[in-house]
Amino acid sequence: MNSKSIMLYFPFIFCLIFFFAVDAIGKDESLTAGQIMIKVEKKYTVSGFVAKFIQMSTLKAMEISDVADGKIFVKRPGMMRWEYEKPDKQTIVTDGESIWIYRPQDNQVMVGKAPEFFGAGKGASFLSDISIIRRNFTVIMKNNTDKYFILKLIPNEKKVDLSHVYLFVSKTSFEIEKIQIYNLYEDETELQLIDSRFVDNPDSVFTFKIPKGVEVLKIGE
Repeated sequence: MNSKSIMLYFPFIFCLIFFFAVDAIGKDESLTAGQIMIKVEKKYTVSGFVAKFIQMSTLKAMEISDVADGKIFVKRPGMMRWEYEKPDKQTIVTDGESIWIYRPQDNQVMVGKAPEFFGAGKGASFLSDISIIRRNFTVIMKNNTDKYFILKLIPNEKKVDLSHVYLFVSKTSFEIEKIQIYNLYEDETELQLIDSRFVDNPDSVFTFKIPKGVEVLKIGE
């Protein structure tokens, strides 16, 4: 094909590409919040996943922020392990029934009941059972970006420590890549999930053996 023929075909090819691109975008943007959540739930029907995380917490009234990072392990339903590396080492483990919070620098373990600690989705606990979201929250669509569907979660039962949540859902994979959690004082915790991998974590990851000589405290006492 000579250069003149290519030039003649180019407008047609460009229009064809543009048509399919617009059609694909239209399909993405036409999804409702409920349809997006169905796709997210389907994505997370696997046994579990592991990911790196970066967590930024901001106290609005005091204008104080801090950043932490580490690794998260999740297994359905209800099992999570958060291993904080920075700024201080800390491990939070739950098997769905009990929760252990181990702070080696304080030589201390806090022990409690997971349902009381996490409540109806507090602390991003819905990552261990995505179906919690549609059961316990009203889900509405917010302004999307080129990369994300942004969903606002409003808890059916409002509490001081949980006002609303924003989910940033990848438009290509339907994975949750960022979470923003707000309380009634507009304090914010932002959680970024990086390099997520779907794996079958063994149950042993979600149990905790209290080290000898460590002070044990009961959560809520």
